[in-house]
Amino acid sequence: KNISDFSVNITDCTQVVVPEEVFFTVAAAGILENLLILIAVVRNKNLHLPMYFFICSLAISDMLGSLYKTLENIFIILCKMGYLTRHGDFEKKLDDAMDSMFILSLLGSIFSLLAIAADRYITIFYALRYHNIMTLRRALVILAIIWAFCAGSSIAIALFSYEAATVIPFTILFPLMMFFILCLYVHMFLLARSHAKKIASLPSSTVHHRTNMKGAITLTIFLGVFLCCWAPFVLHILLARFCPHNPYCACYMSIFHVNGTLIMCNAIINPMIFAFRSPELRSTFKKMLYCSR
Repeated sequence: KNISDFSVNITDCTQVVVPEEVFFTVAAAGILENLLILIAVVRNKNLHLPMYFFICSLAISDMLGSLYKTLENIFIILCKMGYLTRHGDFEKKLDDAMDSMFILSLLGSIFSLLAIAADRYITIFYALRYHNIMTLRRALVILAIIWAFCAGSSIAIALFSYEAATVIPFTILFPLMMFFILCLYVHMFLLARSHAKKIASLPSSTVHHRTNMKGAITLTIFLGVFLCCWAPFVLHILLARFCPHNPYCACYMSIFHVNGTLIMCNAIINPMIFAFRSPELRSTFKKMLYCSR
């Protein structure tokens, strides 16, 4: 709030406010869509594979992001109505808990995308040994480690977020992890082109290769959507920390509500990509719809 007021005073940029009804609608849609993904994977035993478990991890991260924005808006409404104060002890703890949820959502999304990228890499280049390398038990262990690390990191960052030693590594982590994933995908597609001729000579492997490449393309779309939706908000964090008094930075920070809406849009777009790109998920959704009828 202080940064928003300050940006209005030193720039001609007015605050762009997104109506609360839009926030709640987008957040509710994101929660319901990702919950549908989780139910579909649980109900269909054919989807009990490491890849879909990693996708479920990404869906949980998206749900946490939408839930965070929902609780934040409720908190703001209660403050405006006078039921809560902005500087009380209870409100401070509640704010830390919500910040921890937001950071958990961000870190969970990054590491889930990293796990998905690694899974696709193994699927394409170690197809014959994939089921020995990426077993279901190994995938569950990886997810347990990821979420344990993300939970501990989110709590630590939320409690010490005002310390530069914590803020700087956090702001560096996002572009660093995204750069690593991008490098992994570039390497994957460059090698895939060189392997395509060899695989094309094996009729029994052609369909399998095309399926793996389709999965890689799908997850590349996930990465692009994630960057478009989360990067503006991370940039806001960087500007608020390192140049809050610069008029240009303050002008960018005036669209804070728009950046928050983009995060929730990510939770809506990802399930749509799942449903559009995965025939197995589409079939499961149809069966669920018919059963409900």
